[in-house]
Amino acid sequence: MDMDSFLGAACELLAVSSTADRPAELAKALEFVIDFVGPGFTVERFTSGGKPSALLYVGPERPHFDVIFNGHVDVVPAPPSLFQPRIEGDRLYARGAHDMKVSALVLAQVFREQAASCAGQIGLQLVTDEEIGGRHGTRHQLDQGVRADFVIIGEQSGLEIVADSKGIATVVLRATGVSGHGAYPWRGDNALVKLLASIERVLAAYPVPATEAWRTTVNVARIQTPNNAFNLIPDFAEAWLDVRFPSEDTALTGRSEAEFAEIFERFCEPGVTAIVDRADPPHHADRGRPEIARLREAVRRHGYQAGFLRKHGSADGRHYYQLGIDAIIFGIGGSGLHSDEEYADIASIEPYYHALTEFLAR
Repeated sequence: MDMDSFLGAACELLAVSSTADRPAELAKALEFVIDFVGPGFTVERFTSGGKPSALLYVGPERPHFDVIFNGHVDVVPAPPSLFQPRIEGDRLYARGAHDMKVSALVLAQVFREQAASCAGQIGLQLVTDEEIGGRHGTRHQLDQGVRADFVIIGEQSGLEIVADSKGIATVVLRATGVSGHGAYPWRGDNALVKLLASIERVLAAYPVPATEAWRTTVNVARIQTPNNAFNLIPDFAEAWLDVRFPSEDTALTGRSEAEFAEIFERFCEPGVTAIVDRADPPHHADRGRPEIARLREAVRRHGYQAGFLRKHGSADGRHYYQLGIDAIIFGIGGSGLHSDEEYADIASIEPYYHALTEFLAR
């Protein structure tokens, strides 16, 4: 692996501000990786919800894949300075360096070098909407009939194996009341007060852990009211809740959006309703699969333990899991995803590349 050449390409990709609100940049990042792979492969293109994606493979017709490499090239918003990659020692700093453009580019290089000679059918799946749920990328491709026996998603993992990650639900609490003069609160019905009381009940049921814990958590992401005066009783208020839950939480796992809404409305004051537009289940893969054993053997030959991790965040593996397809997360090292100090561990790139190469060879 020519690291100088690879890092140059990685920095070019990281300089693309491919956020959900910039469709031209999403397309630019996607085309960059396709061009990086180069000619000689079929490129099947998809579009859903304005989000492009692609599936690359050998041959004229899409096969049932033995293995799919899955990578996303979209990133969360960031100031312009974070789209100016910089290398400091063994760290490559930029938005998306850890999550997950660098891993995606490694997947693309291994696919480019190995797919044509590999005994199995290998696919490279590139999507541009993972950060907003993956329904228009990975999920859309699955709805169009894409199938595989096993999937490797290049999300960050420090060369560990992630076979379990939490489910996710986005819950909106909306409170309505009666407006009035703030000097006479008894004459109105304060929507914001009712909303805050409802949130307190939610957090009493799902308290924020003092340390890392494999249980359901709720993050209050936003509270807002259109009220714009001190002396006005707000008649509307809204809160966003980000709910993450493991498969062990049987009260939430397997619930539909409507059932989720019913569960969270039990915490609500009169006049507060719960709206749920997304409730995706946890992800799980069988740790005993021979593919996982072979991948772990390859990783250990390059100095990493390849132990099992559980992720509190969610990834596109949950879309495969819903179809009974085992998917794991396996990516490079680094830290600071979604922060101003996000970086990729450059020293982990070559071992990651070699482990994936040897995995396909076996």
